[in-house]
Amino acid sequence: MKKPSSKIRDEIARLQEQLKLAETREAERIGRIALKAGLGDIEIDEGELQATFEDVTRRFRESKPASIGKERGGSVIASQQTAPIPAGADAGGNGEA
Repeated sequence: MKKPSSKIRDEIARLQEQLKLAETREAERIGRIALKAGLGDIEIDEGELQATFEDVTRRFRESKPASIGKERGGSVIASQQTAPIPAGADAGGNGEA
């Protein structure tokens, strides 16, 4: 049996609210981490910062899943360490916020 359009609309509205809450939680988490890392004190263009975040995201997605999280234990293998990103480095993003 097919759902009536009103039920589908209600479900869409409920899912949109869940998405909004999930995005808010994620943004707050990332924001707290960024502030702890000192990003709140840096004068940087928002587009440049987003491009750098996109580069970090790409690097984490390309890394082996087993290496993520092991770095906190102090047993990082030299080949798994990444070089710091210099301020102003072009990450190849489009710069849109």
